[in-house]
Amino acid sequence: MSGDIAWIGLDWGTTHLRAMLVGRDGGILHELTSADGVVTLGPDGFEPALLALIGAHLPPSGSVAVIACGMVGSSIGWREAPYRAVPCAPLDPGTTVGIPVNDPRLSLKILPGLSQSNPPDVMRGEETQIAGFLATHPGWDGILCLPGTHSKWVEVSAGEVVSFQTFMTGELFALIGGQSVLRHTVATDGWDEAAFAGGLDDALARPERLAAHLFRLRAAGILEGLDGHAARARLSGLLIGAELAAARPYWLGRQVAIIGAETVAAAYQTALAAQGLPAEVVAGRDAVFAGLAAAAANIAGGRA
Repeated sequence: MSGDIAWIGLDWGTTHLRAMLVGRDGGILHELTSADGVVTLGPDGFEPALLALIGAHLPPSGSVAVIACGMVGSSIGWREAPYRAVPCAPLDPGTTVGIPVNDPRLSLKILPGLSQSNPPDVMRGEETQIAGFLATHPGWDGILCLPGTHSKWVEVSAGEVVSFQTFMTGELFALIGGQSVLRHTVATDGWDEAAFAGGLDDALARPERLAAHLFRLRAAGILEGLDGHAARARLSGLLIGAELAAARPYWLGRQVAIIGAETVAAAYQTALAAQGLPAEVVAGRDAVFAGLAAAAANIAGGRA
């Protein structure tokens, strides 16, 4: 029932909107999703898109706290929430940005992302996952890997994000496999563990030869009949291997945990295990919820 909703958490990204309607016992009453990502909406489209998703669950009177993270707080989002510079805690409730809305049943705040000046880098949404991970792993120090469209490697110490580095690995995989000449070679699904391991090893051993390794996928498809599923797995191995080679100063000899969706997180876990490095995996959805819950608790306590 709508009266049982204590608060609502939003994970509002470039291509999706996920709403978690949370009960007074802290459990999720409803989890709703839509394709109304930030890039699909104009300046006046955010509130209608949100109401279309959650409106039927809102109480008839009073207001519900809504806490949002992700690209909704970017320059192309609902309203920009300025970045906070590292080193810092992943969340600071005092820096949330309130959003004026027309519907009085909503009391909306957006969580800001993090920035780094040297080298320049930014994140939005991942800071909430990091906060959620730390809420469930108190006192944890080490490296967090957040794979995805833009993978992040994050150094965490004493409850703060110390530094981070972003790789466009997921986007490159989609572009190369779907729009380059390799679209004729790489399948859209399927997997081959041996091909993934081979690509990983080749890229880690000689990351400077990545471009040559990529074209060999095309040549192997023509001359050797390389299977499309194997080509897809090898492409993934090559790109993740190149990422691991560049991120080696982060993960070598460190405690590492991976936060992400099941399939991509498993690929990174396999890749790190091949380097003799075991890594815990935490579902990205669970980390987001824990981070939003921590922010909601601070807001409810009057600290935001």
